[in-house]
Amino acid sequence: MSKHIVIIGGGIVGLSSAYFLHESGHEVTVIDKAGITDGASFVNAGYITPSHIIPLASPGMIAKGMKWMFNSASPFYMKPRLDMDFIKWAWYFHRSSTKVKVEKAIPVIKDINVLSRELFEGMKTSGKLGDFHLESKGLFMLYQTRNEGDHELGVAEKARFLGLEVHDLDHSALQALEPKVKIDALGAVHYICDRHTTPTEFMPKLIHYLETVGVKIKRHETVQDIQLKNGTVQSVTTDTHIYTPDEVVLAAGSWSSALAKKLGVALPLQAGKGYRINVLRPTGISIPAVLMEAKAACTPMNGFTRFAGTMEFSGINTIIRKERVEAIARAAKRYYPEVEINDEEKAEAKSGLRPVSPDGLPYIGRSNICDNLTFATGHAMMGWSLGPATGKLVSELINGAPTSMDITPFSPDRKFG
Repeated sequence: MSKHIVIIGGGIVGLSSAYFLHESGHEVTVIDKAGITDGASFVNAGYITPSHIIPLASPGMIAKGMKWMFNSASPFYMKPRLDMDFIKWAWYFHRSSTKVKVEKAIPVIKDINVLSRELFEGMKTSGKLGDFHLESKGLFMLYQTRNEGDHELGVAEKARFLGLEVHDLDHSALQALEPKVKIDALGAVHYICDRHTTPTEFMPKLIHYLETVGVKIKRHETVQDIQLKNGTVQSVTTDTHIYTPDEVVLAAGSWSSALAKKLGVALPLQAGKGYRINVLRPTGISIPAVLMEAKAACTPMNGFTRFAGTMEFSGINTIIRKERVEAIARAAKRYYPEVEINDEEKAEAKSGLRPVSPDGLPYIGRSNICDNLTFATGHAMMGWSLGPATGKLVSELINGAPTSMDITPFSPDRKFG
């Protein structure tokens, strides 16, 4: 039966949900407080990453966060602040950063990433969005120290055990695969299983397709209230309209927690700011890479090379910290000595806010508090990678169909304390 569905949030997760819900025959309205032209869905590294099986909340991360707390140029920066939501989230993050919990999360993260990779490929072969950039060159994890190399080789063994294709490369083998640019690294782990895209190409094509087939996309419209009665959302009020949908999907990224509070749902979530620098000149780089010691990323996109990185917990803001941009630029030159990011390129840097749950797993599913609202948020650094999979799972839930994978680990009601 066709339903009227309101999706709050027009990022990759919200739009992917609209894509699959429309395919199921529903009437869909997407509401976004901005123009859907920037933010995390546009400034990310474009990775589709079955290889990223280790959640952000892993042993040692809190210690690193404390070490880097007063260094605003550090890769993982937590700005000290007396905010109870942040303090609770940090405690839950600490409680989630255990070896047992990480080992339990690994196959779950792998499965949803593989599902999403297949859906990205299906969207391309369908031709519905027209042609878009999707390459299958894998991902390098470049390391300059034996310590980082040994750590990643351990991750690679887990990935192989889960059936992912991985190669170990020494420097000569690495340079042979990337002959047009000098690389300063001892070697790399090459995850053949990964893919990469150009977000600034994909997002407009997805938006155009959705609007062409009748999905209503409401830009510059802010949700002010969600009315709940007897465990059911009755209406969604924005600054310009009142909607009375059959179902609601909350995919508002870093703003999801504040909206969830209106429903009486405590959704631990913090905004993790990331940055990107685009280099429009030829760099010779053809294979995406994570620059391990620097905690930065590099992606050859359609027409430019993108350098991205950092995780900054400083609340919801889009302030560009120049020291963090400089850190990414230094990382680029450290691993690619012939690549020089100039002042103009650094001045054009952008940031985006990634919604981070305490355990590194997204929130996908319904809460016991509400029977017609589905959560789809909290994807951290894997939001781009997991967009289509989340959209597919959301559509299956709303259709009352069996889900493509077990979504129990993603429950918005899960406990962290």
